[in-house]
Amino acid sequence: MARITRRARIGAGIALAATAALALSACSGAADASAGDGEGTDAAAATSLADFGTFADLEAAAKAEGQLNVIALPRDWANYGEILDLFAERYPEITINEASPDVSSAEEIQAAETNKGLDTAPDVFDLGLTVALQNTDVFAPYKVETWDDIPDALKEPTGLFVGDYGGYMSIGYDSSKYDAPTSLDDLKGADYKGAVALNGDPTQAGAAFAAVGLATVQSDGTLDDFQPGIDFFSELQKAGNLLKVDVTTATVTSGETPVVFDWDYLNAAHTADNENWEVVVLDGTGYAGYYNQAINKDAPNPAAARLWQEFLYSDEVQNLWLKGGARPARMEAMTEAGTIDADLAAALPEVPAETVVPTEEQSTNAGTLLGEKWAAAVQ
Repeated sequence: MARITRRARIGAGIALAATAALALSACSGAADASAGDGEGTDAAAATSLADFGTFADLEAAAKAEGQLNVIALPRDWANYGEILDLFAERYPEITINEASPDVSSAEEIQAAETNKGLDTAPDVFDLGLTVALQNTDVFAPYKVETWDDIPDALKEPTGLFVGDYGGYMSIGYDSSKYDAPTSLDDLKGADYKGAVALNGDPTQAGAAFAAVGLATVQSDGTLDDFQPGIDFFSELQKAGNLLKVDVTTATVTSGETPVVFDWDYLNAAHTADNENWEVVVLDGTGYAGYYNQAINKDAPNPAAARLWQEFLYSDEVQNLWLKGGARPARMEAMTEAGTIDADLAAALPEVPAETVVPTEEQSTNAGTLLGEKWAAAVQ
């Protein structure tokens, strides 16, 4: 594994949830589900397992559909490859259609709009918080069986979107070519000329958005105003050090993107392809964040979409995200219940003693500011 420099260690519990201040307000007036008998269920209107009757009834409905359309799930992202393969093994009657694994959160929503009414539309989304907040009208509310285990700070109250896994914004680098950066200022130096890349565009991609958030708090700013982070990347661009190439496993392996802002669990995964790849979470204030699950309200396979959600929030799959180096949403409850993989939890890297997570309002305001200022700042 990559050597990940930290100041303090997260325990078996989920520190990110404890520090999160999302305090999400209800974005929909959808009511909780009433019990169903599993017959004649309108899967597209189901808001919990009770609408199907039993878990077996949900499985039967999903198998009858026979398809599940996912999008933006790279197989090397948070162990999604193993997760997808397990679903396929468990439900061979359901064909998983994996579309556009490397697109951004915003492009997931665009795909739903472009393919609306077609059997190729995505059934489910995996989204950064800002994009999720901007598109609640696209989602169907659904509460999984393990709903109560998910911290309130990580879920929209009606189930329109729910945190799934998270991590810390980090800097990955090829240690055979670069010294470990100890501050953002290091990256402005001549040694990093044309070398520093983001995972996407911060106006569209959650990881890149978080990189600007990290730059903000590392520049003595606060999440109430992302301008210091925008200024940092503008300075990086003027120094000739910002590399405008979207990061993938291939670009890291080839050396095209030798220094990368990305989530710690994604950066750490690159050691499988580059033995010299190392990862740093800077001292000082750390920036943490979660991705979010949501169901397309126009999902062509609404039962399979809901079965996928139940699958993802099961003990087994939460532990598979943990295996991928990410911190699953139910980690705290699973630790208390003794169902967490203790070895994997103990192996989590150290993290900053002080951590920030943006609130709904901060994320929305930052998204607006980035939309107004980002392109001009890095042109």
